[in-house]
Amino acid sequence: MKLQRLRGRKICDRVIRTGRLWKGKVLMVRWLPGAPRHPSATAAPAVYAGALASAKLDKSAVKRNRMRRRCREALRTVLQGFQTLPSVQLLIVPRSSSLQCNFSDIRADIQSFLSSLRAWQPPRNDRTSSSSR
Repeated sequence: MKLQRLRGRKICDRVIRTGRLWKGKVLMVRWLPGAPRHPSATAAPAVYAGALASAKLDKSAVKRNRMRRRCREALRTVLQGFQTLPSVQLLIVPRSSSLQCNFSDIRADIQSFLSSLRAWQPPRNDRTSSSSR
C-alpha cells in the first residue's frame, strides 16, 4: 500500500468540510474515500495522509511538529501490515492527550481506524426500489 502526502489548502479544507469523522483515544481522523482531485494524484490505490496540529494542541511549534511526525510515522508503520485498502484521504488530528502518550497508543488508534476503514462499504444507490412505486 502506497503512502502519499495530502497537501494543499483546498484539498485539506475539502476533507475537513465534507469528510467523515472517526474518534479514537488519542487522535481523530477526518477521511474521504477516493484520491484527491489533483494532477499529481496517481491512479493506483494509495493512502493520502496529512496531519493537522493546531495551536490549540500546544503553544510550542516544536511539540506540534513532533506530534505531526509521530502520527505520520505511526500510520506508515501500521500500513505495512495492510495489503489492500481502498484509496482514501486522511487528515490526522491529534488530541491533547497524545502529547504525553506512548507511541504504541498512537499506533493502536491508527490500527483500529484502518480496521474499521477496511470493513466500511460505500453506500449503494438503490434507485430501482424507490422508482417501482
